[in-house]
Amino acid sequence: MNNRQLFLSHLAQTTDFPLLIEIEKAEGVYMYGAHGEKYIDLISGIGVSNVGHRHPKVLSAIHEQLDKYLHLMVYGEYVQSPQTLLAKALSDTLPSSLNNVYLVNSGSEAVEGALKLAKRYTNRREIISCVNAYHGSSQGALSIGGNEIFKRSYRPLLPGVRNIEFGSIAQLTHITTDTAAIILETVQGEAGIRIADSSYFQALRRRCDETGTLLVLDEIQAGFGRTGKFWAFEHYGIVPDILVCAKGMGGGMPIGAFIADKEVMAVFKNNPLLGHITTFGGHPVSAAASLATIKVILEERLIEEVDNKAELFKSLLIHPRIKGIRNKGLMMAVEFDSFDVLKPIIDHAIANGVITDWFLFCDDAMRIAPPLTISNDQIKEACDIILRAIDQA
Repeated sequence: MNNRQLFLSHLAQTTDFPLLIEIEKAEGVYMYGAHGEKYIDLISGIGVSNVGHRHPKVLSAIHEQLDKYLHLMVYGEYVQSPQTLLAKALSDTLPSSLNNVYLVNSGSEAVEGALKLAKRYTNRREIISCVNAYHGSSQGALSIGGNEIFKRSYRPLLPGVRNIEFGSIAQLTHITTDTAAIILETVQGEAGIRIADSSYFQALRRRCDETGTLLVLDEIQAGFGRTGKFWAFEHYGIVPDILVCAKGMGGGMPIGAFIADKEVMAVFKNNPLLGHITTFGGHPVSAAASLATIKVILEERLIEEVDNKAELFKSLLIHPRIKGIRNKGLMMAVEFDSFDVLKPIIDHAIANGVITDWFLFCDDAMRIAPPLTISNDQIKEACDIILRAIDQA
């Protein structure tokens, strides 16, 4: 059996129509197929490869750590320099109140930890999230997701969850003294890049302060330079109580984190002891890769060019069938009339050498979220292919 047959026979499937693109190698913004195909990756593995595939400095950090040790002990017991240096580096990018880092394996796991932390710290049970929010697929993360299509087959889920409209100041009154936390994406990703203005975030912060509710911001997709700031909340002049991150954090390695003030995080130390546990969270190889990723983003000044690159995309992607482009930095949604219009365009783009996608809750918009390392020439090449795909479709 060849790899494709093995894939279909033995690897758990999540749809009846997987892309079935077989990749042999990836480097920079490119992925290479088994038969010489070459693809520009315009979605970064869904927001993961912010510094590109196999960045040399990330590979070097991985190799260096491989020569020292791999997993040693469950999280939080041994002093491991990749974990401690990463936690310090993350704290250095953040306001002083976000100074304590709990390392995990993924975005969903980071969300689960943040929810537990909010309930434990406030001794409240209600969680508020937003319509069309996506926070992951594990039980707690799914419970606070904002689209019933993904939830209905798995009920009963967590009780005490309420959804409100993202960006609606009027609906912030639903946050009360019964609310442990409101969790929202700073930029809604799977809803198709939905953006709220500063006045909304300022009102949200005030309402949380008034009610003693913890503000949890999910920057699993929006963090690590994706929006033109290291953290997307920097655009809005607020600071969350808990910050959730993953995806672009690891330079291609699996890792996530939830971050809070040390006083808040301390509730995990008693009643019960070991209030949150993970075996592989902060795996030393992933932590070393993440530290290298942060250094690359800052030292190579990748964030400084994000807005210019986004504007170049917008200036080139002009076509009668494109209805508009929503973006915050290099989180972009190119809008078409319908999924029936968009899907053949995506298929033609892939056949011509550009990987794009749509969004879980917005299937009439094309996802563009390339590595921040993409060059202007590569942007032009990718846009030419997309425009050609539109004409072919």
